Amino acid sequence: MSAAPLSAENRLYDYVPITQRNPVAWPGGARVAVYVGLNIEHFHVDKPSTSIWEGTAHLQPDPLNYGWRDYGNRVGIWRLIDIFDRHGVRPSVLLNSEAAVRYPQIVTAGLERGWAWLAHGRTNSQLHAGFETREKEREELAGIVDAIRRATGRQPKGWMGPGLTETFDTPELLRELGLSYVLDWTADDQPFRLNVPGMLSVPYSVELNDISMFVARSFTGPAFYQAVVDHFDQLYADAAGSGRVMALALHPFVIGQPSRAKYLDKALAYIAGHPGVWLTTSDAIAEAYLAQSP
Repeated sequence: MSAAPLSAENRLYDYVPITQRNPVAWPGGARVAVYVGLNIEHFHVDKPSTSIWEGTAHLQPDPLNYGWRDYGNRVGIWRLIDIFDRHGVRPSVLLNSEAAVRYPQIVTAGLERGWAWLAHGRTNSQLHAGFETREKEREELAGIVDAIRRATGRQPKGWMGPGLTETFDTPELLRELGLSYVLDWTADDQPFRLNVPGMLSVPYSVELNDISMFVARSFTGPAFYQAVVDHFDQLYADAAGSGRVMALALHPFVIGQPSRAKYLDKALAYIAGHPGVWLTTSDAIAEAYLAQSP
């Protein structure tokens, strides 16, 4: 009987348990660095994507699901902006390059408020996968980064793929294009170095993600609020000896709905009301970590 083939090894990063690391210190002695990962996305009208009801997802067009998603850029984002302004939150915007071109009013609002801008693929109707060659992927990434740079006037420092997707070449290609961190590997509560010189992984969350919570698991608004509070409380306790990161992953077409937005407002008030909280951006978290971990 032949031996089973060996599976591929994860060579992107090493295993270092959180109990065996040097302490992480945040500015001002903060215990928890908190950032909002705000997904600003463009969807194609003739392709399926994130859906609230799969029954029509195969149709072209699919007014039910496409309209639900489109609500975020037309209405939901503006409701969220009021909430972010109220709590002094500057989101880290996970920006499709097509969204950067199609929704300039959102970009303008973010520039006025000093938001951070991350590359988030071309469109969330297409995963970052299936490239024939490394050079084809490099061309795609270069086009995405250039479009975001032109739209925002800022060179993106971070990346999150549509659906948190990468190839084995993506981190190295991003580094060649001037980026310094990714959010796709949701493996930790602290930043950690990748085995690509100059590249970090910064924590993101699929657990504390409004799509996972409201759409996949049918959370109510109060259940969302309680989950955010519980998540924060645990990280705050864990951070007694070494700083932690809390990422709140949001989509305007989900949390921006009228029945849900007030629970985000309430959750941010709870977090901001604690001492030792650094309300910041993923860019600043990566920079602070690099400064103490040369």
